[in-house]
Amino acid sequence: MGNGDLSRSESRQVAVAAATLGPWRTAAAVGTVVGGAALGVDIVTGNWSMDILAGPVGLGLFFFFLVGTVGGRLRRDTGDRRLQRWADEHPWQSALPAAGALWVLNTLAMTLLGSSGLFAALFTSLLPAGLLLAVAGVVGSVKQARRRG
Repeated sequence: MGNGDLSRSESRQVAVAAATLGPWRTAAAVGTVVGGAALGVDIVTGNWSMDILAGPVGLGLFFFFLVGTVGGRLRRDTGDRRLQRWADEHPWQSALPAAGALWVLNTLAMTLLGSSGLFAALFTSLLPAGLLLAVAGVVGSVKQARRRG
């Protein structure tokens, strides 16, 4: 399943399918704990504002996608070996769906739960999405280099 054998549309579909390989239950637990802890800190410190929910939700989403995506790159016991092989061969492309989902969901959280406008939320959400893409891409690239070496 080389990249030359797939069209752009098929590559996107395989990237989204490869994103399902992660430990998403564990990721949901980590995201919930981190978001809950951040909300607790905001409540205890008296940081009351319109963004009291937007920040913790965004932080929880970031850790949810981080654990799910990076965990999927590091897992060995996945069900579909072809998807795992494709994700190992294309570490940056396989990290794009999670980064895109984080960008969209964080933008929605900042817009609906906070006081940010749409364009400010879109721009601000680029940082965590880019950071997620960088971390997942580097982890996948290092795994790919170690496998070849």
